[in-house]
Amino acid sequence: MRILPPSWYLPTIYGLIRNLIARTAVYPFYASFKLTSRCHFGCPFCNVKKHPGGDLSTDGVKTILRNLSRSPVLMTSFEGGEPLLREDIGELLRFARTCKFYLLFTTSARDLLDRPLEAYAKSIDFLHVSIDEGHDNLSLFDALPRLVKLPLQVSVQTVVTRDTVDALEDKVRRCHAAGANIVVIPATHMDATEDFFPDVDLLEKTMLALRGKYPAAIHTPQGYFKAYRKGACSAASVVIAPDGALYYPCHILERKGPDLRTVDLTRWLAAPEAAEGRRLMKACRRNCGWYQYYSIDSYTSIASMWETLRPAFRKRRAGGVIDDG
Repeated sequence: MRILPPSWYLPTIYGLIRNLIARTAVYPFYASFKLTSRCHFGCPFCNVKKHPGGDLSTDGVKTILRNLSRSPVLMTSFEGGEPLLREDIGELLRFARTCKFYLLFTTSARDLLDRPLEAYAKSIDFLHVSIDEGHDNLSLFDALPRLVKLPLQVSVQTVVTRDTVDALEDKVRRCHAAGANIVVIPATHMDATEDFFPDVDLLEKTMLALRGKYPAAIHTPQGYFKAYRKGACSAASVVIAPDGALYYPCHILERKGPDLRTVDLTRWLAAPEAAEGRRLMKACRRNCGWYQYYSIDSYTSIASMWETLRPAFRKRRAGGVIDDG
């Protein structure tokens, strides 16, 4: 993992301090930027394609990236839909590399190996390949030995439903064998979708066993389950819609805040409108289980942070043998 210039961490440190003083997540550290609602798939647990809309212009996306670069956000994720469907994705990746955050890129494209990955990898810090039964792209596990040779961190992102908990071990095993990591995400019940959320007790027990069997392979912090049972959602992560609007306090409630092309994120978060959004999140009793909102506060715990980031520090050895020491 690359080390950013020391001054680039200052906005994040400022956000951490302000959050500690406020005793709540005023400033986010992770931003999920949905670059498009277009997708190759129609996963039954996802509603992105149920809200179609035009993509922002290249300049519009860059304006938002500059906004994030001024904020405490330390990790920005390019997501969708499928971000590779944007014709300007190469230009956007190169621009994002100049911004003051780490870049995560999530894709589920079956033709991933046919893309100019060597060029894209120069701008990406973390590559997440979304593979699961909903995407019907389990064959992408075969691509992992080639993907891990790229000069970036590779993880599989897999959505687990109540019917696929038993299949999780094979996915973790294949990631571990290839030298990749895995992020396990329970299937959140979104509006306009069926409810596929897994049995939490079974998933927790399964993941605990897999951690022992495949050391340092799973990014998902075990603290997720404690947070879920407490209903402890956090505004320390945010989602940006394909039209440039900030979902706030969260996109599950589909409540939108400002257009980040015209409104400074850091300033807006200190405004009464944002504070009202955080009160709404705290009062929400939906308990949807959306991984991002339940896990982010774990990253402020040193133990949970190490549990989550340890896979990124594993060293690949020749022949795909992993150093778990």
